[in-house]
Amino acid sequence: MPEMKQGQATQQDYQAVGVTPNRSSWWGRLQQRHLILQKKRGKALLVGLLILPLFGLLGLLALRNRGNGGSGSSGDGGAGGTQLITDDTYFYGQSEPVYPSPSMTGVGTWADAYNKAADFVKQLTTEEKVSLASGLTSSTGSSGTLNGCSGNIDSIPRMNFSGFCLNDAGQGVRGTDFVSGYPSGLHVAASWNKDLARSRAESMGLEFRVKGVNIHLGPVVGPLGRVVKGGRNWEGFSPDPYLSGVLVSETVSGIQSQGVITSTKHFIGNEQETNRQPTGDVESVSANIDDKTMHELYLWPFQDAVKAGTAEVMCSYNRVNNSYACANSKIQNGILKTELGFQGAIISDWGALHAGVASANAGMDMVMPNSDMWGDNLVKAVNNGSVSEDRINDMAIRIMAGYFQLGQDQDFPTPGVGMPADLTKPHEIIDARNTSSQQILLDGAIEGHVLLKNVNNTLPLSKPRMLSVFGYSARSPDQWNYKSNGGVAAWTFGGESSYLGRDTADGFSGHYYDDFSDIAPNGTLFSGGGSGAVTPASVSSPFDALNARTLDDRTAVFWDFFSPDPDVAATSDACLVIVNAFASEGYDRPGLRDDYTDGLIKHVADRCNNTIVTFHNAGVRLVDQWIDHPNVTALIFAHLPGEASGKALVSLLYGDANPSGKLPFTIAHNESDYEHMAGPDLPEGQFEKFPQSNFSREGVFVDYRHFDARNITPRYEFGFGLSYTSFAYADLTIAKSEGANTTRYPTGAVREGGQEDLWDVLATVNATVRNTGGVGGAEVAQLYVAVPNSGGDVPARQLRGFDKPFVNASAEATVSFELTRRDLSVWDVGAQRWLLQPGDYGVFVGGSSRDLPLQGTLTI
Repeated sequence: MPEMKQGQATQQDYQAVGVTPNRSSWWGRLQQRHLILQKKRGKALLVGLLILPLFGLLGLLALRNRGNGGSGSSGDGGAGGTQLITDDTYFYGQSEPVYPSPSMTGVGTWADAYNKAADFVKQLTTEEKVSLASGLTSSTGSSGTLNGCSGNIDSIPRMNFSGFCLNDAGQGVRGTDFVSGYPSGLHVAASWNKDLARSRAESMGLEFRVKGVNIHLGPVVGPLGRVVKGGRNWEGFSPDPYLSGVLVSETVSGIQSQGVITSTKHFIGNEQETNRQPTGDVESVSANIDDKTMHELYLWPFQDAVKAGTAEVMCSYNRVNNSYACANSKIQNGILKTELGFQGAIISDWGALHAGVASANAGMDMVMPNSDMWGDNLVKAVNNGSVSEDRINDMAIRIMAGYFQLGQDQDFPTPGVGMPADLTKPHEIIDARNTSSQQILLDGAIEGHVLLKNVNNTLPLSKPRMLSVFGYSARSPDQWNYKSNGGVAAWTFGGESSYLGRDTADGFSGHYYDDFSDIAPNGTLFSGGGSGAVTPASVSSPFDALNARTLDDRTAVFWDFFSPDPDVAATSDACLVIVNAFASEGYDRPGLRDDYTDGLIKHVADRCNNTIVTFHNAGVRLVDQWIDHPNVTALIFAHLPGEASGKALVSLLYGDANPSGKLPFTIAHNESDYEHMAGPDLPEGQFEKFPQSNFSREGVFVDYRHFDARNITPRYEFGFGLSYTSFAYADLTIAKSEGANTTRYPTGAVREGGQEDLWDVLATVNATVRNTGGVGGAEVAQLYVAVPNSGGDVPARQLRGFDKPFVNASAEATVSFELTRRDLSVWDVGAQRWLLQPGDYGVFVGGSSRDLPLQGTLTI
């Protein structure tokens, strides 16, 4: 969408109406023809008729000005008007234009790759440069034409370039055989384990490489998690930008260590699935984000990904301040490529290109899966000067720089070699799995489980005589194969447990308001639904693993996975209720709880005095309907563990492993506690055709920041999680770095991630964690900072560090946190820089966002 001056057309109309009529002979002739005009009341009537449109127009201008409310970059979206907006020109100017698109400079570690890419591109024709930027074909992975890759870039044989295979996604190689199923991004966040995140990424990256996938379509830090019911929150990490930023940095570094390009997504403001794409005469939802909120919240983890060297960033479906993200020059040219010094290429989400020339000039570098607006038409645009030679050269250089930076010119497998076009037909087996990954898969699954309730040490179990098992998420899905169902392969898009992909297919079709299910009733969850789903070669469901354990222990087991009101054996030592909360790309969750599941839990608890509940949850799940029931003795949030789900859960239930996960989000008592952020923003009022989502309404106050600001007591706070042991904190020390530069603004040169001195360490905080219980365990120690002189627009406390030592019983460990300039700064909108304020910074260390026994002060 062009970024024009706001209100230009209206000003022209006003000038036209305001022209004073020229009295000449026509007036006399008119008076002769209409005698009433010769009288005073006739003249008054004519003047009134002439002035009436002017008053109407002035009224419309007033409504418009009131609607825009000085929105500008704040993205107010014009909430005040009532007239239906039917023309995109209404929004022109709300996103600042930034041109031209800056060329890659090859700073830092990119110098050699830049030089190789520039030399490569010099030898290309215009058509070949455009072929690097224009997707060739797309497939689903079970019915492809070229191969099973999600997208492809064509080869250039004369240059010995084999092309690119691009493929989903964040839990492993999707849509093919002989791969592993890793824990989801949300599950990784619940582990709070940086080392494990890195190991997972390295193992996952190796599988992408073996399969011939050049470009990994992930990791995800957008959505961040603003909308609690967001359908894709499970693909990302956490609504806390610091936690997401640390984990995305480890993920980018780990995957790219295997020579596979990461495409960090979705940039930016892609916080809801509802109206994510244009449907009929309704445009995509606009994420209206003010500058401060953009930098301190949604941009933060992307900045970490750029700092880590991500070679691609994917622009999102939605509009940002009413300009489509992939054609938004402010966020692409201005923020990503200039402010953050991004050296790689910007790739579109699948079908997110809505303007050809405009998107190219706004900074987008590669379209996926293909588009008539690029390809031959982009060649024409270059030839006629609509897109400059410099721009097409930079697009090609940025794309090829990632190729050289990751060493894909040296012994990288043939693109798509392990991605058969049709898995139903005979094909060569390329087994990407590695035995060294097995422990990582299991450890990752274990550590993302969060123990939320454990009355009187109900858990761990110790060879019970009888167990009863209930719930639809205990068993494996009824079906696990890649046969297509209704045009969309349920297996391919994670829908095996959810009506064979019915809801995901509807969401992909733009049916945002269908009657979607809260649960996946046809079996356990290893992932959510959509392009982020995982298709592991083998899986362990909870009942599979539990049955093996009980067989060894000679425990009697009864089960019922289907009935909403099952028979419950009164002699059961424990009753396990294993259920889920499903989410998928394409639609937002209909609720944060459901009557069927709550009814099942209450039914069992009314009849069993030791009821242990486990949720496989793709996000927040409310529990107040039954959590205080005296017979509900334990609760585990199992999130989305991947292929090792059952083995992980059973190891925790029986104490072979000690729970160490903590919540990466806040669990409220009621949905209303989240206020307007509970669900997506809908088309309504004057914006029925242009849905508006005004992030400035809450600013940076999402999740625990919102609960702290509103003084709302959550059911379970951000960072909370129980263990089979206990921990105590002591010995807080705060030391300023010697010789640290604490000037108000950074002065360093722009490198990958922004000004380089933003990462200068200004202080180090240490504390002691002591295991006061009887068994060894890992504790997630968390550091929060209170920024001085906030003026009410900064959260009371913000996460700025975490560490996870394993501490043996009665032993202690020292945790250490480094605080950088960026950690302590706020975004100065006027100066357009990070501001380090002088004053006293509160420092808090403890086991959750509301359990912070150690407090101190850092003075700047």
